[in-house]
Amino acid sequence: MIKKATMRDAENIKELLSSYAKKRLLLDRSVVGIYEGIREFFVAEKDGKFAGCCALHFCWEDLAEIRSLAVKEKFKDNGYGKRLVEAALEEAKGFGVKKVFTLTFVPVFFRRLGFAEISKDALPHKIWSDCINCVHFPNCRETAMAIEIK
Repeated sequence: MIKKATMRDAENIKELLSSYAKKRLLLDRSVVGIYEGIREFFVAEKDGKFAGCCALHFCWEDLAEIRSLAVKEKFKDNGYGKRLVEAALEEAKGFGVKKVFTLTFVPVFFRRLGFAEISKDALPHKIWSDCINCVHFPNCRETAMAIEIK
């Protein structure tokens, strides 16, 4: 089941994102940042248990970002990542967003969902608002990808 996150999900989101950040597979988020942005998050549940999360962050009138996509190891390969991204894309469409991008260490996953690689230079708002403070900046290993919303 995919649903919008509630305050009760914040600690689970933090724990999952931190576990992936330790493996250097995504960037960590502070628990305060998660609480402040809880409305951006979707969560996946299996039999009432937290299985994963994904956030949709609006950047501009017609641009949004998928970020903080993670699925617990024991729930991988069950389609939760795909369904989380699809829920985020559906919400973006409902808001009239024309393009959704992501920065990812797993481009093959997003390619299967219709995303295509783009130049990071095409994302100036993102680069200068979030990336400038990243520990990986300016030597980012993530791949920028985007999809047009119809």
